[in-house]
Amino acid sequence: MKTAHELKANIFKAMAHPNRIRILEALRCNETCNCELGPELGLEQSNLSRHLAILVQAGLIQPRKKGVKAYYRLTDDTVFQILDAVQKIILKQTESQMVAIKQQF
Repeated sequence: MKTAHELKANIFKAMAHPNRIRILEALRCNETCNCELGPELGLEQSNLSRHLAILVQAGLIQPRKKGVKAYYRLTDDTVFQILDAVQKIILKQTESQMVAIKQQF
């Protein structure tokens, strides 16, 4: 059985690629067909499929088949609390860097 730390690390590993973050952001508002995600994100189908599989395996998104099409949706939008928190950290770091640069001049 995996420890809580290992389970958390698995989630972070699944999110640790810019394209997977972009996929999650694209699914923020609604379920989307993979046939729309590829062109929207500028990803080739094989690349998109690999990233979707990693997110599914981590339990962050869930597929739904409708005929030959596959639709994906978030399993829990709590993931955006993480992404939003990271965005706040980035903004604070950027502000700190700007202050440091201004002090040099």
